[in-house]
Amino acid sequence: MHTAILVSLLIVAAALIVVVLLQSSKTAGLSGAISGGAEQLFGKSKARGLDLVLHRVTIVLSIIFFGLVIAIAKV
Repeated sequence: MHTAILVSLLIVAAALIVVVLLQSSKTAGLSGAISGGAEQLFGKSKARGLDLVLHRVTIVLSIIFFGLVIAIAKV
């Protein structure tokens, strides 16, 4: 049981890393966060198409990841 949860955790972690890396950047890195990033934060731009799918997959994988972490801590 412990091994199955651990293998699942590793697979979900790798998938989460890949999905996060595939997402498009919203700002120009750290300089966008310091100067001029507020319009991106408070703007009305919505994710569309592939960005929307990747955003939702990231949320689902994150929930699964934390569930597996809690499960492996209990086992």
